Amino acid sequence: MTLKMIFRIGSVLLGTLLGLSGCGHDGGPSGVDLAASRAIAVPFDPTNFVGKVDNPYFPLTPGTVYSYVAQTVDGVETSEVTVTHAAKEILGVAATVVHDRVLLNGSLTEDTFDWYAQDKAGNVWYLGEDTKQFENGVLVGTVGSWEAGKDGAAAGIIMLAHPRIGDTYQQENSPGVVADRARVLSLGETVSVPFGSFDECLKTLDWTPLEPGVREFKFYAPGVGLVLEVSPRGGRERVELTGLSRP
Repeated sequence: MTLKMIFRIGSVLLGTLLGLSGCGHDGGPSGVDLAASRAIAVPFDPTNFVGKVDNPYFPLTPGTVYSYVAQTVDGVETSEVTVTHAAKEILGVAATVVHDRVLLNGSLTEDTFDWYAQDKAGNVWYLGEDTKQFENGVLVGTVGSWEAGKDGAAAGIIMLAHPRIGDTYQQENSPGVVADRARVLSLGETVSVPFGSFDECLKTLDWTPLEPGVREFKFYAPGVGLVLEVSPRGGRERVELTGLSRP
């Protein structure tokens, strides 16, 4: 789907198994002290953006290609995420276009264009996505598509400029479509994936009240970006960075 929530379909299946017991009363994840969190709300100002995305935890250099893999109950799921040279104007902001293709056992299941932009402080905003789902080469849906400024959708923050442990923020916000949230859990994780080992990684816990029980840990390496996703119970799903090509 996106750099911040790859292989959401598999995660939804996991969430069904976990059920409502995995959520707090406010739709947040259970077992997490939300009272200790700090809700971060940054005003959206279209005049306060820059022309590139170089946040160290979420760099988007045009021409970069990320490759990921996950072992699922249905087979091997791979994703190729390409930071394109294209831009899309949304709410007066020139957003970087990222193209994400997901394949299951070699067959295309999702084709998505995501839109990101960075403000002058270094926060990376998520302005929406155009996503399509396929079965046997046939388009079967556009679930999860949204664009900031349309149908009540608002821009969210995918990565803070200066994340601190306890920071909690809205990543996506489109009524009835997406409502993803994240909380910073750590800034000093060591992560090993097929592409390599990384220190001082940022760890977040992501969840959404629209899919009770679904929650994921995500790990972002400085200077690289997203390197790993895991489900918090037993590592049933593990999405790993396998390749990175830079321009």
